Amino acid sequence: MSLDKMAALGQTALELGLINGLTVLALFLSYSMLNVCDLSTDGCFTFGAVVGTLTALAGYPWLSIPAAMLAGMVSGFVTATLQMRMGVQSLLAGIVVNTALYSVNMAMSGNKATMNMNKTTTVFSMAKDLLRGTPLAGQSTLMVALAAVILVVVFLCFFLRTRLGLAIRATGSNADMVRSSSINPAFTTTVGLCVSNAMTALSGCLMAQQQKNYDVNMGSGMVTVALASLLIGGVFFGKHRSIPLRAFGAVLGAFLFRLIYALALRMNMPAFMLKAVSSVIVVIAISGPYLKKQAPLMLRRWKTGREGGLR
Repeated sequence: MSLDKMAALGQTALELGLINGLTVLALFLSYSMLNVCDLSTDGCFTFGAVVGTLTALAGYPWLSIPAAMLAGMVSGFVTATLQMRMGVQSLLAGIVVNTALYSVNMAMSGNKATMNMNKTTTVFSMAKDLLRGTPLAGQSTLMVALAAVILVVVFLCFFLRTRLGLAIRATGSNADMVRSSSINPAFTTTVGLCVSNAMTALSGCLMAQQQKNYDVNMGSGMVTVALASLLIGGVFFGKHRSIPLRAFGAVLGAFLFRLIYALALRMNMPAFMLKAVSSVIVVIAISGPYLKKQAPLMLRRWKTGREGGLR
């Protein structure tokens, strides 16, 4: 592979990694901070994509971003309501919302599985026009994705240090303690899921506009991708690091995951095998730290067994 091709591959992985990094940051808030495994991620990602696409097609590309985030907040609110107000377990609540969102997405798109935006103005095409004639011309996709990630990371760093943010983190650590401190865990969980789903929907909106195409299945497997990216980032910046470093690790994990994905495609791997690649990455990311701790013990056992066999 030539140097130019490697550079192009790295930039593509970086751009997609940054956009997917918004979903990873959403999972960082809901899974790592709030301790809720939100399985509505796939449907919410597509929900943000369809809302953003329809808004852009209507001629309001900048409005597509807040519209998609608002749609994500609605999805998060419904998930939290099922979980906290109606006694549905968190995993089941996510599955129910994810399943319902497929029908919602199809209804909003007019029963169309795909929508094309080749001739539509998007936030990326607007950024391209804005950067024309500057040293950053040709880097509009990277600049938009980078700006979105920076804004979300800065927001998370400040939000999680506020009184409400600290209450959300405390709810994830010990909901009973929070309840005894006169803090309503239903409220903190609802706010946390609304914020995290807004970021997921933003990611879907940007992905659809970057690809200039909406597909009803574009969010399929996104929760696996985000979880793998989050765990990869945790290898570099674990639980005991500061919030900014952990957020940066989440985005770094998204980039590394996309880089591995791109390399797999370069090796002419069939498209249907990419889901298996995602699963393998998740297994490695989860079992890696455990196997690293167990390696010295396994080595001692192997040496002891070998010495016993020699005798």
